[in-house]
Amino acid sequence: MIRVRRSADRGRADFGWLDSRHSFSFGEYYDAKHMGFGPLRVINEDRVAGGGGFPPHPHRDMEIISYVLEGALEHKDSTGGGSVIRPGDVQRMSAGTGIVHSEFNASKETPVHFLQIWVMPGKKGIAPGYDQKAFADEEKKNRLRLVAAENGRDGALTIHQDADIYAGLLDAGAEVAHDLKKGRLSWVQVARGSVTVAGEALEQGDGVAIADVGRIDIRGGSNGAEVILFDMVP
Repeated sequence: MIRVRRSADRGRADFGWLDSRHSFSFGEYYDAKHMGFGPLRVINEDRVAGGGGFPPHPHRDMEIISYVLEGALEHKDSTGGGSVIRPGDVQRMSAGTGIVHSEFNASKETPVHFLQIWVMPGKKGIAPGYDQKAFADEEKKNRLRLVAAENGRDGALTIHQDADIYAGLLDAGAEVAHDLKKGRLSWVQVARGSVTVAGEALEQGDGVAIADVGRIDIRGGSNGAEVILFDMVP
């Protein structure tokens, strides 16, 4: 099964300071056909204007991953944690039994462009917490670099779900492949550029749901691409 989710078909919220595109139902955008895929519940592509941001708000029982493409995102939460997330950084926040956090553009002038990803945890009621790691471009160049996994192997962030998350930076024409085991699901999100995934031509903002395909082939488009691949339980 290969099912493409086109960028233009996503939900949208535009508040002036925030332009957000929703791959799955979120906030006031509801589509019964797009409620998530496996444990993957949210992929929001957010652009926040200088000085803008999300004031303190609560979450619980969700793994929230922030992946910055351009600019800088300042994070603070009720565990006492706080950091600035920049391109190359990946942050995981486990909401668990409950957490309050805020996210603001770290700049008053320059917009920040990032992906906010929610993955449902394998177990509810864990202790809240967060972690953050930087992954150099060289680690992702023309390969899929594991950036988050349930066991935190190979230097990846630990998330509380049987889901592996990979990031790749592909040159034009560069090819990578991922073996998907029987019974598992994959989602590939094009963060920037263009690619061909399993024979489907995809542009920035497009995503593709994949199942029952043993090998996923990804080829960089004419200007290269940045992609995120999820390998997860149903």
